Amino acid sequence: MVAQIADKRRWLLVGLVFVAIVLNYVDRQILALLKPTLQAEFDWSDRDYSHMASAFQFAAALAFLGTGWFIDKVGLRRGFAIGVGVWSLAGMAHAFVTTVAGFVTSRAVLGAAESIGTPAAVKTAATYFNAKERSVVLGLGGIAPNVGAILTPLLIPLMALMWGWQSTFLIAGGLGLVWVVVWLMVRIPEQPGAADAAATKIAWGSLLRDRRQWAVILGKALTDQVWWFLLFFMPDLFHRVFGLSQGTLGLPVAFVYFMAALGGITGGFLPSLLMTRGWSVNTARKTSMLIYAVLILPVPLLVHADSAWVAAAILGLGLFAHQGFSTNLFGLTTDVFPAKIVGSAIGIGAFAGNLSGMAMIEFAGWSLDTGRGYMPMMLICAFTYLAALAAIHLILPRIVAVDEEDGEAPVLAR
Repeated sequence: MVAQIADKRRWLLVGLVFVAIVLNYVDRQILALLKPTLQAEFDWSDRDYSHMASAFQFAAALAFLGTGWFIDKVGLRRGFAIGVGVWSLAGMAHAFVTTVAGFVTSRAVLGAAESIGTPAAVKTAATYFNAKERSVVLGLGGIAPNVGAILTPLLIPLMALMWGWQSTFLIAGGLGLVWVVVWLMVRIPEQPGAADAAATKIAWGSLLRDRRQWAVILGKALTDQVWWFLLFFMPDLFHRVFGLSQGTLGLPVAFVYFMAALGGITGGFLPSLLMTRGWSVNTARKTSMLIYAVLILPVPLLVHADSAWVAAAILGLGLFAHQGFSTNLFGLTTDVFPAKIVGSAIGIGAFAGNLSGMAMIEFAGWSLDTGRGYMPMMLICAFTYLAALAAIHLILPRIVAVDEEDGEAPVLAR
């Protein structure tokens, strides 16, 4: 009976998670889009801004060590509601602070709470969908950050000009609280095997001794830094390098994230298509990753672009590649780990990704403050995906999918 209910409602769950992740990215991107205005009003340096972004990253990284476990233990319904509620209130708090310390604190709470989104989304796919369906679900889920990233530059600058920058934080946070009410009104079916999972102690020590976990850790650490860097600095790049004002940088930024959304879609459908044609999980995943790793190589050329739209096209191709690669990395995680611990596995990986993102953000602040510009970061963006694929292949020469219908594989040192 539970399985039948889950089958009927699982796409509703996907829709609700999709909306939550959209709001997640609206909340986290607002500060980047308002950077020119707030930097002028509060006299921030580039390093002040980097510290704010790093506070978000560091808090999220620490929280990822617990949010995956939290989702695995508490379940999607209660755990996700708590996370979205806290991050919405933290987002609204930005409207009432005026100091660097106040913004740092608000960003840290926001980052810690928003870390619930990734393990919740991945666990939804792992719990309610089979191996072939998961790639499609994760591909669709990969669109959500980009929808948020597309809507935010189109709406936030306009809202700030019309009603003031404080209103943007209040409205975005308020929408999150509305989502919590709707989420709690929906009767979400019990997760299959939830009782067994709750009674099972998740073996963190075994996870960290498991080579599958280290493939996820290195893959996330090497590639997430690109996403976080561009999320927090792309509006500044268009403002600083191409002279776009806050009112005009929204369109090229939105275009870049539109391209990223397309990358998330293809990242889900490409390996599924290859698998339906008889390719193994190992070959389909790694071939897809290689394609995306090659597509991002031209990204340093944007520094020499003669217009903002040429740069947007280059960045768009880069984030298309990032999202395609990232979707396959999430898919790899659900391939090799059973559903009951996938939240913890992806949480540990996301911890590594957030730490690398924090390092990249601090490096960017130093590079800009010392006059080195954006080229050092662009070179890192170009080659880190090939490094990530090489690390994954060395650690997992052959990806073997967990067959959950015949019994879940234990988490053991391998």
